[in-house]
Amino acid sequence: MEYWIEVEPGMEIFVNDMNPTASNTILMIHGWPANNNMFEYQYNPLGEMGYRLIGVDTRGFGNSSKPWSGYDYDRLADDIRHIIDALQLRNITLLGHSTGGSIALRYVARHRGHHVGKLVLCAAAAPSLIKRPNFPYGADPSVVTNIIETAYADRPQMLKNFGDIFFYRQVSEPFSEWFFGMGLQAASWSTIAIARDWLAEELFYDMRMVNIPTLIMHGRHDQVVPYPLGLVQNKGIAGSKLITFENSGHGLFYDEKEKFNHALADFAG
Repeated sequence: MEYWIEVEPGMEIFVNDMNPTASNTILMIHGWPANNNMFEYQYNPLGEMGYRLIGVDTRGFGNSSKPWSGYDYDRLADDIRHIIDALQLRNITLLGHSTGGSIALRYVARHRGHHVGKLVLCAAAAPSLIKRPNFPYGADPSVVTNIIETAYADRPQMLKNFGDIFFYRQVSEPFSEWFFGMGLQAASWSTIAIARDWLAEELFYDMRMVNIPTLIMHGRHDQVVPYPLGLVQNKGIAGSKLITFENSGHGLFYDEKEKFNHALADFAG
C-alpha cells in the first residue's frame, strides 16, 4: 500500500507499507540522498519472512513534499512521530541508514522511544559525521563543504561522485543508474540542507538517552561514514550490539544483503 501522511499543513510524507497485515513491523528510514526504494532488497525477502515493512521518504526526498525548510533533525524526527501515530504502530523496530540513522536516533531520544521497541543503526551518521574538537573519528569537514559546493555547481556530478564511493563491491551499470536516479528525485535544496545538518548536528546526548535494544551494523570499508563511528555508537549506547560487515562499504544493505537481512530478521524477531 502506498499513501501520503500529512505531518503539517501542506506537508505530506510518502509511505510505502508492505505486508500491512503482519504483526511484526520494521519502519525504515533511508539515507541521503536516496529514498525508500533503496531498501528494495530488504522488502522482498523480509516480507516473505512475514514482516511488515514500512518505508518512508523523508521530507524533500522521493515522493514526499519538498518544502523549503524543516530539515533539522528535530523536525525530521517529529515527522516520524506523526507517521507512527497516524498508522497506530506499536512496539516496532525502527531502522535508519546513514542520515536516516541520525533521524532514528534523534527520534528515540526526543520522543522517549515512543512505540519503538528496538532500534537498528546502519552506517549511521552519528554521533557526528565530521571531526570536531575532542572528536577525531568522523570525516574532515572539508569533505562536507565540498559536497555542498559541488551540489550548487553541478548536482548530478556530485551525486555521481557519491555513488562511486557508496558500495564496496562492484555493482552493475544499470544498478548504478537506478541508484543515481534516486538522488535526482530529491529537491536540490533538500539535498543541500541535509548536508548542512552534518556540519551542525551532534547526537552525543541522544546516544545516552537510548534505553531499548539496539543493533549497530557498519561496513568495515565505509568511505562515507567511517567505521570508527560504529565503534563509538557501540560504546555510547548502553547494551548495544555491533555487527561488522567485513566486505561492505556504506551500502552494506546491498554489499552483503543476505547477511544484512538475516541479522535484521534475527534482531527484529
